Amino acid sequence: MHPAETRFFAPQAWVNGAWADDVLLSVDATGHWCGIAPGAPPSERTRAQVLTGPVLPGVVNAHSHAFQRAMAGLTEQRSVATAASQDDFWSWRQRMYAVALRISPDQLEHIAALLYTELLAGGYTQVCEFHYLHNAALGAPAAPALDMSMALVRAAQRVGMGITLLPTLYLRSGFGAHGLRADQQRFASTPASVCRLVDDVQAQTQGMAHVNVGVAVHSLRAADGASVAELAQFADQRSLPVHIHIAEQQQEIADCIAHTGQRPVQWLLDNLPVHAAWNLVHATHTNPQELAGIAQSGASVVICPSTEANLGDGVFDFGGYCALQGRWSVGSDSHVTRRWSEELRLLEYGQRLVQKKRNVAAHCGPSTSSAANLLNAAVAGGQAATALPLGGIEIGHRADFLVLDSQAPALLGVPAHHVLDAQVFSSPDAAPQAVFVAGRAVEHRVDSALCGAFAQAMAALWQP
Repeated sequence: MHPAETRFFAPQAWVNGAWADDVLLSVDATGHWCGIAPGAPPSERTRAQVLTGPVLPGVVNAHSHAFQRAMAGLTEQRSVATAASQDDFWSWRQRMYAVALRISPDQLEHIAALLYTELLAGGYTQVCEFHYLHNAALGAPAAPALDMSMALVRAAQRVGMGITLLPTLYLRSGFGAHGLRADQQRFASTPASVCRLVDDVQAQTQGMAHVNVGVAVHSLRAADGASVAELAQFADQRSLPVHIHIAEQQQEIADCIAHTGQRPVQWLLDNLPVHAAWNLVHATHTNPQELAGIAQSGASVVICPSTEANLGDGVFDFGGYCALQGRWSVGSDSHVTRRWSEELRLLEYGQRLVQKKRNVAAHCGPSTSSAANLLNAAVAGGQAATALPLGGIEIGHRADFLVLDSQAPALLGVPAHHVLDAQVFSSPDAAPQAVFVAGRAVEHRVDSALCGAFAQAMAALWQP
């Protein structure tokens, strides 16, 4: 063993997309896997930290709006003034603006710190922050865009979560609009300001562990094609991931057709150099031709089942996309749930309800297990979302993993080859005993200090 290596002995670990027994795991000084040896003899335990439960790879949360954690549970009552037919994404958005326009950097840091701890407990080890709260809060003095960005970075650093910050282009209020409405000025940015923010964040985070950047476009309704192309060129020059909300709502489809003559995904594929660094968030309302185009481009879809269900968005054509061997990742978006197992369970159950079949994902990959195919694809998709080596327990990839509690009720007595199935489909799922980022244990339990700061932020945001 090299003196800089750290070794772990796992009785059961998820290696090469399946369970392996008696696995000796080695992590180098940089926090990456340098040795993976299934079938290791018991004698190896004497030179390794013995992990007492099944080991799973950490998962990338490929789409997050941390500030929306402050809304969880607060949009579930109808407004007296809202008709049933109008209680949808657009009415939800007005409630979202109430927190987006008021939240301060300190409040954002406290909310994100609690959220990121919850995400660690939910098995996520890297989060992609789709960040568009660039400017000062409504009524507050002008402030640098870096303030809100660094609040998110500080929160991630504080709890040990990896973060991919995605400063977001937001130019206009809708297709054909000239600029933003008064209630959207906090989101205002240009290609130049986003590029500048990327540079500033990179300068501020030099030497910080597990922090990187990409860029995002809020949506085609929020940015014209020339501006998106300019930002995409910058991303290509820097080898950065690109994220964009697209085809989330039927109204967005109709508006895009009215102004461009094409549906949004088709317009994107026809007019911009979409490739493997692109991540299309939601893509809920896509037709077979568009799905084929996404798959052929090498881009990934970021599926956010809990938020798409909560907002009544619709159901992504997962079966059709998988038949094309399309790449995808998973995100918790508005954070009404904060575990990847819940997201994968909702993804599968949504397909079962639509198709009236069981084990849909079991037919979408090499495994006969729905949970296995879902987890393997979600883990692999995290690399496109972050542009980092985060593809699971694999040589050269970052050593992010969680240790399950085999004595938890959901897993108690479950045969070894069904542990992942039970983790995903037996609710409430087993909380991890331990979570590791780059080979080092991080605290994944919410303490009183996090709760107190979060509660104070909530009181200030939602006071009458």
